[in-house]
Amino acid sequence: MTKKEYKVKHGNAYPPGAKANGGGVNFSIFSRHATSVELLLFESVDSKQPFQTIKLKKDRNRTFFSWHVYVKDLAPGTWYSWRLDGPNHVRESGLRFDKQKLLVDPWAKAVSDKHWDRGLACLPGDNSLAAMRAVVVDDHYDWEGDKCLAMRSQKVIIYELHVGGFTRHPSSGVKNPGTFAGLIEKIPYLQKLGITHVELLPVMAFDEQDVPAGTAALGLKNYWGYSTHSFFSPHPGFCVTPDQGSHVREFKDLVKALHKAGIGVILDVVFNHTAESGPNGPVINFKGIAGNIFYHLDYHDKTIFLDYTGCGNTLNANHPLVARFIISCLEYWVREMHVDGFRFDLASAMARGEGGMVLHDPPVLWGIELSEQLAKTKLIAEAWDAAGLYQVGSFPGYRWAEWNGRYRDSIRRFVRGEKGVIREVATRICGSSDLYEDQGRLPISGINFVTCHDGFTLYDLFSYNEKHNEANGENNRDGCNHNLSDNCGVEGKTNKPEILKLRRQQVKNVFAIVLLSQGVPMLLAGDEFLHSQHGNNNCYCQDNDLTWLNWDMARQNADMLRFVQQMIAFRKRHNSLMRRNFLTGDPIEDNHLPDISWQGINWDDPDTRTLAFTLAGTEVDEPDLHVVMNMSDSIQLIELPYIQEKVWCLAINTSLPSPQDIVPKEEQQPIARHRYEVNAKSVVVFENRSG
Repeated sequence: MTKKEYKVKHGNAYPPGAKANGGGVNFSIFSRHATSVELLLFESVDSKQPFQTIKLKKDRNRTFFSWHVYVKDLAPGTWYSWRLDGPNHVRESGLRFDKQKLLVDPWAKAVSDKHWDRGLACLPGDNSLAAMRAVVVDDHYDWEGDKCLAMRSQKVIIYELHVGGFTRHPSSGVKNPGTFAGLIEKIPYLQKLGITHVELLPVMAFDEQDVPAGTAALGLKNYWGYSTHSFFSPHPGFCVTPDQGSHVREFKDLVKALHKAGIGVILDVVFNHTAESGPNGPVINFKGIAGNIFYHLDYHDKTIFLDYTGCGNTLNANHPLVARFIISCLEYWVREMHVDGFRFDLASAMARGEGGMVLHDPPVLWGIELSEQLAKTKLIAEAWDAAGLYQVGSFPGYRWAEWNGRYRDSIRRFVRGEKGVIREVATRICGSSDLYEDQGRLPISGINFVTCHDGFTLYDLFSYNEKHNEANGENNRDGCNHNLSDNCGVEGKTNKPEILKLRRQQVKNVFAIVLLSQGVPMLLAGDEFLHSQHGNNNCYCQDNDLTWLNWDMARQNADMLRFVQQMIAFRKRHNSLMRRNFLTGDPIEDNHLPDISWQGINWDDPDTRTLAFTLAGTEVDEPDLHVVMNMSDSIQLIELPYIQEKVWCLAINTSLPSPQDIVPKEEQQPIARHRYEVNAKSVVVFENRSG
């Protein structure tokens, strides 16, 4: 049955993309230099031919640099593509129009890659049977009163996870593995763990085919998702029924369910580059519409893409149009999708202006900071790029928090037993005042982490000295060589009990240190039950058992999982660990003790590998804490500070077996003496109460 031909009107330039309003659909796309624009309408995602092709007229369907048309009576669920023609003088202008290429709408709210062929898109000419398509979405949704969560940053505990890998393993037991819906089924686990926010690796639609040739030859694909092409669309691969255009509804269902559980949603976003790669990469959307605007190009030869990301191109984020595109996109995800924050991948690339020059006050970053719609949104920068720009402690703007790479490296060095790092470690666990205080920023400006998706898992950090990335198909050249890891005496798997015990103890040490530090802690999903990637520190292409969380491990390592759950609960009940302002060493209100006092440390001794300090409770009934971190190879006999009318109780000792390693408040027993032997490679914490 042939679909009827729809009547059209001029349409409007705003909003860009496709917008249904009950009487039809308005389509709008930006292209300054296009000379011919066509809109192709398809009955389904599988239709080989459009049921209607609408040729836009310059005198009727163009306003400024936007092309637009209104299709009367057209309903949501209609699939569509664009086709543009114009100049193709790439070297001189950077324009590469191809009138045969089907382009996916950059403002599309839902897209399909079902028939996508990246190889064909890299070649000039027709790829209509292998192109991506967008679908007109229905905006109606019952949020049931849901709103974005408003949680003060010092209370936040972030849990970084991959939507697909979290439930794709058969052991997850969910109905729809690897999807937004599958993650909903695991919300009770997240609640019991105690985290406050999930940070989702990229969920904006990305190109799974964007991998090197040698990697693709092994049947591998882009798994992490740092290859975005459609920034307004949830990734179809995480949807149960993407052919029905259900992307938006399925993602909203996830956000609503997480919010009902009191858990916020932070998105890992990639506004530093796109999936279109360099000059030989595919034409998906931006290249075929306004590549000379959206990308940094060489001034003299515009066939050359300036690459500050290691991914072939760099988004020209501070061009007015691109900056508006980025900010509008973020506002959409907050306003319409109710997300609570963003972590910006290689965010320093967004601080570059024309020619790649580093800007002191990048308009796009300040535009994000000053957006009223983003005012209560968490903003987190990965404050470096792939070309050497490192801005940890100096990222432009006030509201921005940063992944604290200095914290990661310091704690790794400390835990593996390096000497000469004690001063820096003390500064890191106190909130990195050296990085933030002079700028008027706060401890919450630092996101404290030791592991993340990029690099070793926490168990692998203490199981491997070297990366083992052979499975990626790049001859082990990929991935970082500077891991600051310690295999505890054997590379990889072992049956030696003493090494296995030490590895587990070191994992507990890291969890304890991160959750005892001032600032915002971030944990990597699976670390809490010793997930291993067998020494692969760059699993960007491994959508398989290597990265999927094996939930049997949560049962096998229930003691470790319990420790992390209890450690998170411990942090939550001590406001002294979640201070908004920096520690000063001065007495605090309602407590005669200084907010922090260091105990028995020779700061000038380069061999010192033990930190001991007392944190004063910040409220009348809040216990004081005494913390000892002994990363030396020997037992340390420590003196517990005397506090009148109070007794110390052992709360945490990472060297003890479960459940003695962390003791709930109601089960704690007073320490009879004021001395305690702290075992090598262990963290010990005492709470006090009235004696």
